[in-house]
Amino acid sequence: MSKISAAITAVGAYVPEYILTNQMLEEMVDTNDEWITSRTGIKERRILRDVGKGTSYLAIKAAQDLINKKGINPETIELVIVATATPDMKAASTAAFTASEIGAVNAFSFDMDAACSSFLYGMSVAASYIESGRYKNVLLIGADKMSSIINYKDRATCIIFGDGAGAVLFEPNEEGLGLKDEYLRSDGTGREFLQATYGGSSFPITEEAMANGGQYAFQEGRTVFKNAVSSMADAAVKILERNNLTKDNVAWLAAHQANKRIIDATAQRIELDESKVMVNIHKYGNTTSATLPLLLNDYESQLKKGDNIIFAAFGGGFNWGSIYLKWAYNSINE
Repeated sequence: MSKISAAITAVGAYVPEYILTNQMLEEMVDTNDEWITSRTGIKERRILRDVGKGTSYLAIKAAQDLINKKGINPETIELVIVATATPDMKAASTAAFTASEIGAVNAFSFDMDAACSSFLYGMSVAASYIESGRYKNVLLIGADKMSSIINYKDRATCIIFGDGAGAVLFEPNEEGLGLKDEYLRSDGTGREFLQATYGGSSFPITEEAMANGGQYAFQEGRTVFKNAVSSMADAAVKILERNNLTKDNVAWLAAHQANKRIIDATAQRIELDESKVMVNIHKYGNTTSATLPLLLNDYESQLKKGDNIIFAAFGGGFNWGSIYLKWAYNSINE
């Protein structure tokens, strides 16, 4: 009997309709389109402006897109994982609500948070459930409403982040396709450089905290950039070396869309041609947990069965890593 591996068999996505452009940000903070584009590669980002709608709304929409495209019965889904840094609320699971709303009534569910590495870590968890043989249909959703924790008077963060969600379905595979290897790491000493503290047990919501902007995300840009460049690239190199992969047999790099310069640096370290690098940061900005599945959705029509894809991410914590996955299907649009 062939070894069971965990393969992605469907993708879906959702981004809000409202577009926040660099030109619009020029009216809000001291910045300009040339400065933002040259330093980040971002031209616009999507923002969920509807009152009362949070990350679950994005996750539900992405999941429904996948369900409709794949034509599956949501009652066959056995596990729903929502990878997110911005859950709807602290005490109730965003994943549980998402599962109920999409009709996954036979699934159990939970949230995962590893900041911008949440989806990457979620791939490892989802694949492990499949490889164990215990479950056959695992829905992994990466979703974040970053606009809910961004100070639009802080030009260091408001130019970077956007809202969005992407979803993938993991199923068993006996053809040697799917997740092949992973290299995941974390370093908690870096948490002071990239964090969103509001509402955490060490930082309860108080009038003083609100007055000092404790409800907003903060990052020390230079330190985060330096660590992201080295860590993502090192992890990708490690994965290639362990699996005897080269620039010639890697089809795609799917790197976390935090900064175009970080993406380029990672590609350069593994000597990958620009044509093999998935990029959509110009359209969405950094959607945190959603960047990797949004890439898969945008590039789905170009992916071929058997393609070797290298995933890489870096996020607050610090958390980072790389995953090697062999794509399991050809696009139905071919």
